[in-house]
Amino acid sequence: MTRGNLRVYLGAAPGVGKTYRMLDEAHRRRDRGADVVVGFVECHGRVMTEAMIDDLEVVPRTRVTHRGRSFEEMDLEAVLERRPQVVLVDELAHSNVPGSRNAKRWQDIEALLDAGITVLSTLNIQHLESLNDVVERVTGIRQGETVPDAWVRAAEQIELVDMTPEALRKRLAHGNVYRPEKIDASLGNYFRSGNLSALRELALLWLAGRVEDELESYRSDHGVTDTWETRERVVVALTGGAEGETLLRRAARIARRGRGADLLAVHVARSDGLTGADPALLARQRVLVEHLGGTYHQVLGEDVARSLIAFARGVNATQLVLGASRRGRIARLLSPGIGAATTALSGPIDVHLVTHEHAGTRPPAGRRAVLSRRRRLLACAVALLALLIVGFGIVTPASEAFLGSAIALVFATVTVVALVGGMWPALLTSVSGFAVLNFFYTEPYLTFTVASMQSVLALVGFVVVAVSVSVVVDQAARRTREAAQAGAEAQVLATVAGNVLRGSRPLEALMERLRETFSLTSVALLQRRPGFSARPDQRQDRRRWEVVAASGEDHPLSPSERDTEVPVDDDLTLVLRGRRPEAGDRRIIEVFAVQAAVALRQERLEREAAAARPLAEADRMRTALLSAVSHDLRAPLASAKAAVTSLRSREVHFSEQDREGLLSMADESLDQLTRLVTDLLDMSRLQAGVLGVTARPLQVRESVFSALDQLDGAAADGVRVLVPEELPDAVADPGLLDRVLVNIIGNALKFSPRDRPPEVSASWSGDRIEVLVADHGPGVAEEDRQSMFVPFQRLGDSDNQSGLGLGLALSQGLAEAMGGSLAADSTPGGGLTMRLTLRVPECTQEAAGP
Repeated sequence: MTRGNLRVYLGAAPGVGKTYRMLDEAHRRRDRGADVVVGFVECHGRVMTEAMIDDLEVVPRTRVTHRGRSFEEMDLEAVLERRPQVVLVDELAHSNVPGSRNAKRWQDIEALLDAGITVLSTLNIQHLESLNDVVERVTGIRQGETVPDAWVRAAEQIELVDMTPEALRKRLAHGNVYRPEKIDASLGNYFRSGNLSALRELALLWLAGRVEDELESYRSDHGVTDTWETRERVVVALTGGAEGETLLRRAARIARRGRGADLLAVHVARSDGLTGADPALLARQRVLVEHLGGTYHQVLGEDVARSLIAFARGVNATQLVLGASRRGRIARLLSPGIGAATTALSGPIDVHLVTHEHAGTRPPAGRRAVLSRRRRLLACAVALLALLIVGFGIVTPASEAFLGSAIALVFATVTVVALVGGMWPALLTSVSGFAVLNFFYTEPYLTFTVASMQSVLALVGFVVVAVSVSVVVDQAARRTREAAQAGAEAQVLATVAGNVLRGSRPLEALMERLRETFSLTSVALLQRRPGFSARPDQRQDRRRWEVVAASGEDHPLSPSERDTEVPVDDDLTLVLRGRRPEAGDRRIIEVFAVQAAVALRQERLEREAAAARPLAEADRMRTALLSAVSHDLRAPLASAKAAVTSLRSREVHFSEQDREGLLSMADESLDQLTRLVTDLLDMSRLQAGVLGVTARPLQVRESVFSALDQLDGAAADGVRVLVPEELPDAVADPGLLDRVLVNIIGNALKFSPRDRPPEVSASWSGDRIEVLVADHGPGVAEEDRQSMFVPFQRLGDSDNQSGLGLGLALSQGLAEAMGGSLAADSTPGGGLTMRLTLRVPECTQEAAGP
């Protein structure tokens, strides 16, 4: 069976016209002869949208009962049985009522697609899973209904329905989006111009990302390797030299000229791992490119120019930034260099050759495997001994008959000397061996004259081969030592990077690792205090420096109290005390310094985030509070105001029964208002940590019956109380405990069937008393239980006008303020159980002990 196609109409916010556009497409397809039906379309009272549905076939909705209320949902089975060619399903991120075939509407759409039915649907950008937290930070509202990005991206067509914020606000003000009573609150909250602009940008960027994925897929499928300049991408090549920072800043300026351009830094490393680049400089430049908003990449390749072009084409780069060559004039005459080779291969990619202060200067020599003086002397001694054996160790008179054996012995000597002492002792041995062979083994003997041309060729060939062998052996030995050193450095660098990523205190771990690695006495990372200059004569003043992190005893307190100093930037320096590191070790220490700066920045960002988190939470609470006040306090105020105004009116004469009804309505409204305000005040006191709690021993059984007395209605009389009289006292505030019990028992009564009332039980174990309030209602899914205790939400409640959504959040806060806790669990057989835990007095614990 052929799978159906999915077409999604994506919008930045409600009201931009997604449903209308979907209905317009449905009419076009129907007019072309397609079998089109409406599975589920939500009009929200919009007249023009309702008019678009009138002449379309509508599949009747199904009704689902949940918590005593009836809801309408799309009848998936009916649509599948009808099997149209095209079906309209609005609001694909919608969560279905519990009891439906699928939990989410997008899962219903998946079933329709599997059945070969084409689906037209709508989606707002805030419902995408990857953008949920971003939208919350923008609007202050967390969306509970989300849909996976990957599922939406897999749609055959995604069409953006766009509208400017000003036009959308006008639509809203004219009543074309929401009912009149919601317009003012919406304009002042979610539909602010800034919010709409941010949501619009999110929608455009998300859709641009999907278009880019489609473009890359097309290029890959069709083997397109040419650069398509659909978006500026600037690639900067880093060699690991000091000019890297200049190149990065120049490339960043080029990228900023085109809004939305990408900046990518790439370093080409040799495949044997011996890059010759300075790891400390590369680490600094990696931090810099990330500061500039770019990304860092490293690729392997022997041919640098071809590797750069291959990377640039792979990322569809439009511009490539290279540094001017640091080679001398003679070297440039012998070889065109990487810049010229890259330009020749670049094709449509623009190549910028940037000059810098290091251009034309010879780059510093790469890392060399320096041998000790002792090994060089040992190699010379081996060479001398071998040559003495060759020259004077033969008893019989020397002759050309022994020339082959002598040459083989000298070859072996050259190889051994190259392995022990390096290339220069081996070259000296080759020249000396040539002289010995000429003097003792070629006619005329005991002279440096060679009579036979054959002997001349043999000796010259010997010298050439001996020199070649010495060079090759020396290079192989050097590469082996370099590879071992590079492996050791890589292991240290991997450990350094891991310390930054792992652990709660990465900076301290880095300092300790540095001290242990190089056997130092102490290490300190110092930062110049604000307001002090960087004058050299003030570096010994301890008052001008602050120890950010340190390891070891008696660590330095100023840069002058050091054996070695590695500056990180103008205000940060790493100070070492103990042995002086070797030149090769300093490179690794510089990497430690850069990583220490990264770890310091990471810790400070974490502290700033932790400090900002309460502010963000307070702002979220304030936003939710204003939203709740604007909606939930308005109803009781309006009712009380209407009742009092009617009673004071002299134009209308009310009967005694009517007066009593108005007074009763005013009294109930004011009681509701009092409860709402009390909850708000208590929640604000809890958030501020100033709620007054007077905890004392009390009997839980009495508190349970006191709470039942406060609950109105005959249903409270049917609650089963299974609290034993011999239960010990609990430590709690009587008033607060009554409020907690009233709240959770009231919720249990609301959702329990009439024939199965809630049960209240209690038990004692150790230093805790558990009070269980179990209902036999529909229950709450395990993944939703934590959100039950979030303020200003009503999980699954159909009645959104009876409170602020503070009940469980306030009850949990009150329980914790008394030293207890409140959690939710499942009731065996179905339902929800609220578990209230309270403390037991210490004297009771001691009496119960062994």
